[in-house]
Amino acid sequence: MDKAQILPLILSGGSGTRLWPLSRELYPKQFLPLTGEMSLLQQTLHRCHQAGLGPAMIIASHEHRFVVAEQARAIDLQLDSLFLEPLARNTAPAIAAAALVATATRPDRLMLVLPADHSIVDEAAWRAALDTAIPAAVDGAFVTFGIEATRAETGYGYIRKGDGLAGCAGGFRVAEFVEKPDRATAEDYLAGGQHLWNSGMFLFRADRLVEELGRFEPKLIEAVREAVERRAGDLDFQRLDADTFARAPSISIDDALFARTAHAAVVPCSIGWSDVGSWKSLLDVLPVDDKGNFLHGDVVLEDTTGSYVRTDGILTTVLGMDNVIVVTTPDAVLVANKDRMDGLKGIVATLKRGNRREALARPRVYRPWGYYQTLHEGERFQVKRLTVKPGHKLSLQKHFHRAEHWVVVNGTATVTRDGETHIVRENESIYLPLGCTHRLENAGKIPLNLIEVQSGPYLGEDDIVRLEDSYGRA
Repeated sequence: MDKAQILPLILSGGSGTRLWPLSRELYPKQFLPLTGEMSLLQQTLHRCHQAGLGPAMIIASHEHRFVVAEQARAIDLQLDSLFLEPLARNTAPAIAAAALVATATRPDRLMLVLPADHSIVDEAAWRAALDTAIPAAVDGAFVTFGIEATRAETGYGYIRKGDGLAGCAGGFRVAEFVEKPDRATAEDYLAGGQHLWNSGMFLFRADRLVEELGRFEPKLIEAVREAVERRAGDLDFQRLDADTFARAPSISIDDALFARTAHAAVVPCSIGWSDVGSWKSLLDVLPVDDKGNFLHGDVVLEDTTGSYVRTDGILTTVLGMDNVIVVTTPDAVLVANKDRMDGLKGIVATLKRGNRREALARPRVYRPWGYYQTLHEGERFQVKRLTVKPGHKLSLQKHFHRAEHWVVVNGTATVTRDGETHIVRENESIYLPLGCTHRLENAGKIPLNLIEVQSGPYLGEDDIVRLEDSYGRA
């Protein structure tokens, strides 16, 4: 078949806890370049494009919408659509929504479901596995891709192969889906050779998904169908209706359908796959030196083995350590035993209970117009760097609790202040008194960089009254 007719559905969720401090709630791991120059999301999009598939549909959260759109634009790939979940309801409602949208134009269209945050080293083998799966999916099977196990892994779910699948050389019926096993059971699975890691990648016809899921979860399909029908356009995004989507049960597609249907199939594959679920698993897929270390950034090691050491800023040195994870970001440092990474969730939970910003966002925060980065914070003042993309502008706004002083570093700023327009060039500045109505715009051809000094009794990001906004934000 023409693979350009296959619709990739990329699920871009996540809370950003397992790869903290690099990954944060507002900037989780799929947006990070962890295994190459492109982010994991960009690698997924590029992989689909290289395979000749159609433009991808992405389902993401409201908070991530501009980052997703910008990352697709940065690698010059057009999306089919970008849907926004009003709240997290696990994978089954999200996939059902996409299938309902797809059936409206072509009921028998094949959908390839892919997580946005996985790594695949052997893309040729991945494309070959896809080719194997297509005939079974066309015939109505629900195909999953099982990763041939290379170790007794307790952190993954497993799929037990059944009989060979008629009409699909290399495919098998699914005998059983198995939850994450204990160590002894995982070793038995590895020795037996009949169990595969569950990759979370699926291929099926959209109409078959709606039909079969409706048998097992009729309330889910009913709620999601209404959420799709009531969706609203927002710039380039499609927002699912919040009230009706919230009625859908929160359940995974594995539990809702794949573990219950008689039509589940699996294609075994060896593709250099990882879900990049922890710093330890990331180290497993990266090239290491002769001492088993992976280094990134300004790092110096001495008498250290089997470790992942990364810095995105200051010089980081490690002496006399084995099997450690050391990650330095501009605002946080992680030092951990490689075998104790399960405890990282507890650290992030402690930060959240303390309302620490470090659990939520990185110092650089992305916006549809560019990004800002906090450089220094003090009592009643803070200093930020703003970068505005060419042709973009911030909202027309005012603040009740702070004044601002902008100094242009490079580029040219067009500043509206209380109805008057000012052109501010490199090494020039402008003052915005408390309560004034103002807007910043980059009408030039190069990025605009400026330093913003805020002063006042309250400097929170919620002290913004937007009077007009090009990106539909309230």
